[in-house]
Amino acid sequence: MKKIAVYLLIIASLSSCLSLKKTTYFQGDPSEKPEMYKFNNAPYRLQVNDVLSVEIISEKPELIALFGIREGGGGDLYFGGYTVDRHGNIRIPYINEINVLGYTEKEVRLKIEEELKKFIKIEETFFVKVKLSGIQFLVNGEVGSPGTIILQQTQVSILEAVASAGEIAEFGNRQEVQIYRKSLGGVERFTVDLTNVTIFDSEYYYIQPNDIIYVPPLKRKNWGLGITGLGTFTTVASIFAVLTSTILLIDNL
Repeated sequence: MKKIAVYLLIIASLSSCLSLKKTTYFQGDPSEKPEMYKFNNAPYRLQVNDVLSVEIISEKPELIALFGIREGGGGDLYFGGYTVDRHGNIRIPYINEINVLGYTEKEVRLKIEEELKKFIKIEETFFVKVKLSGIQFLVNGEVGSPGTIILQQTQVSILEAVASAGEIAEFGNRQEVQIYRKSLGGVERFTVDLTNVTIFDSEYYYIQPNDIIYVPPLKRKNWGLGITGLGTFTTVASIFAVLTSTILLIDNL
């Protein structure tokens, strides 16, 4: 009876080890792609609370100063940019409010150029540049440092997003990382597998501003089992010892 109990204890501990399949990134072989293969990168459409950097370049500095925009941007782009308010507008001196909700960066640039033409003579040349002032997103769940993160980049991959949050913890489920994305049509949820090399081909490889990334825990975390075989063996052995002591105590009553 004791031998059977020991065998069961060993089997239980070994079968409960955290497998490499669940913790190793980019498993499998990359698939070959056509020479002109590209990611499915549809232009991002602006949402409320996005921050835009607007830059005007002209031979006449006084022209730029009129609209309160310094040539070349300058300063902290994120905190010195134009925030999309809850009505979907940004406010630029003299031009006043411009609705940008649901527009792409290029479409906003064209709108600003049209407004500027009302104040600028035809012979005066100018150049307008519009871009997002960094990408803000939230990472939560089984990561080292959950919270809201802002990266001063024009493009952020899911791998960069997770890495910037302190990486996925030991009990994080790398195979079911969830992305919550608010669009004009509502909230959408996508699931990506970071253990599979096909993540590089996923249309969700690049995140979007204001995405929420959630790393769920593995089931074994709720069970309270260890990460390694030794840790699991120790946990199971402790439980077995308590049960054995309880049974012996009852038998002696």
